[in-house]
Amino acid sequence: MKLRKQAYGDANLVGKNIERLRKERGIKQKDFIARIQTMGCDMNPTSYSKLEGQLRSATDREIYVIAKLLSVPMEALFEDLQNETEAL
Repeated sequence: MKLRKQAYGDANLVGKNIERLRKERGIKQKDFIARIQTMGCDMNPTSYSKLEGQLRSATDREIYVIAKLLSVPMEALFEDLQNETEAL
């Protein structure tokens, strides 16, 4: 599995978790993008890569479709943020 070359950005809260969950399931990025597209969400590889890298915002539709494909509740995509907030 490839290692991330660039540092994460701060344009969204879910990218890091999406990448982690996808990799835990052994799904290649190109295969995951194809699944996203079959769910009716128009996304190209560059756009998806930027989403995972937190370099662009995620839409509500994208979050919904990705959570469905990963078989997790949408809240799971925000997991680290929830833990940080609870600690406060």
